[in-house]
Amino acid sequence: MTDNPEEPLIANPQSTEGDQHDGSHDVEHAHESRGGKSQISPPGLFIWLLTFSAGISGLLFGYDTGVISATLVSIGTSLSHRPLTSLDKSVITSCTSLFALLVLPFASSLADDRGRKRVVLFADTLFIIGALCQAASRTVEAMVVGRSVVGVAIGAASFVTPLYIAELAPATHRGRLVTMNIVFITLGQVVAYVVGWIFGTYGSPETTGWRWMVGLGAVPAVCQVVILLWMPESPRWLVKEGRSEEAREVIARIAAGDDAQDPSTRREVDAVLKNIEIEVREEAMATRLGGTGVGNGNGNAVKAWMEAMRELFRVRRNRRALAIACLLQGLQQLCGFNSLMYFSATIFTMVGFSEPTLTSLVVAVTNFSFTLVALVLIDRVGRRRILLWSLPFMTAGLVLAGYGFSFIELPDSETKTTGGQGGAAIILASIMMYVAGYAIGLGNVPWMQSELFSLNVRSVGSGVATATNWSANFVIGLTFLPLMEALSPSWTFVLYAVICAVGYGLIWRVYPETAGLSLEDAATLLEADDWGVR
Repeated sequence: MTDNPEEPLIANPQSTEGDQHDGSHDVEHAHESRGGKSQISPPGLFIWLLTFSAGISGLLFGYDTGVISATLVSIGTSLSHRPLTSLDKSVITSCTSLFALLVLPFASSLADDRGRKRVVLFADTLFIIGALCQAASRTVEAMVVGRSVVGVAIGAASFVTPLYIAELAPATHRGRLVTMNIVFITLGQVVAYVVGWIFGTYGSPETTGWRWMVGLGAVPAVCQVVILLWMPESPRWLVKEGRSEEAREVIARIAAGDDAQDPSTRREVDAVLKNIEIEVREEAMATRLGGTGVGNGNGNAVKAWMEAMRELFRVRRNRRALAIACLLQGLQQLCGFNSLMYFSATIFTMVGFSEPTLTSLVVAVTNFSFTLVALVLIDRVGRRRILLWSLPFMTAGLVLAGYGFSFIELPDSETKTTGGQGGAAIILASIMMYVAGYAIGLGNVPWMQSELFSLNVRSVGSGVATATNWSANFVIGLTFLPLMEALSPSWTFVLYAVICAVGYGLIWRVYPETAGLSLEDAATLLEADDWGVR
């Protein structure tokens, strides 16, 4: 088994005796040529460029999340010639999550059939169409259509982008590079709030200002299309498609950049490529032995997907991996974070801030700043520990926000409020504490889900877990404003705090530490009766 820091995110399966011997010899040879131990070097320029090009999908996701907050308080009567109701706002917001959820099974299948890179390009096309459709909307229904198209794009990109980065990333820096995608998401939110504030303050918000806000979402998508045309496909997918020489070139560029012709580097590349080839063969063999006849070269994607789903639930470690991934993805949304992102300007309008979009920008900057902290800590501290450290701060922030709302009396109108400034200050400070805790832990760790799954169910398992995320996102987006009206803001935030506390207990019980482990080692952890929790 190789644990080379330059190896992409590919598990190292037990193969035939001959294959194991050859692969071990190659890896040992490369290992010795490097001076007797693995060199943990920083990611090269090529890896950072790959991460940047793929991470623009995160920027688009974050921009859409942030821009809808400013848009909802700027539209006025320009849609359907009437003010938006709470139901209008909930539907406009939540339809994106719903269509992101619906597209996931197709995105998972397309990623395996057509490649990771093509799915990202497909998502970019939909981002452009959806942004322009929103900008041209004259009715609530047209706005919902535009938001739904963007939802399809976000659903596809949110699934395949972390997978694409993870399959290209060196193992020792995998957490940091996947976290870069989250950094782009939070940066997109900051950009959205800045754009929203500029057009809301200096533009004509109820006529053209908000249309520019949503329409500008097409610009990053166009940039990503241009950049991705020059970026490679995942080496794992290339091997699966019988394009091993192309995969070799990609691995060589990842491993050494300009030093790809060095003999020791070439041996290392050969070892990594051999492990990928062994794993792909074992995946095909395991699928054929499943009894469905899938994997015999007929390319029946539907049968292959169904067999992978059966394998996901039939094998104990796969079931446990799915349970953990779905727990983390569901908790990421049910903790209420995206309700703040979607409706932060609405909330700050309700509690009496005169510049709600600018106040929301403070929250977005907090999110971005602490995501950068996570970028530094995620591989050093570990996934499990960073969650157990950050969740108590999230819980405390939500409880304090509920306490702050108890000082504020909210009338029927969202544009006026009564109560002291003390309550508003408590709410802002507590939300910043909550967001900081979220950004360090729960905002990042769930997207490390690829580490939990074995190769033959990785794409399907990641797709199901991501579907859990979008299902919970849909529920949060649709129910937040009605819950605020039915339970009161204080009890709504207390409810989210209870969810965080329950999530803390479940993570402490079942989530093992996977930082620095190969996929094989991570999957082996889940075979233990204690789920690998130490």
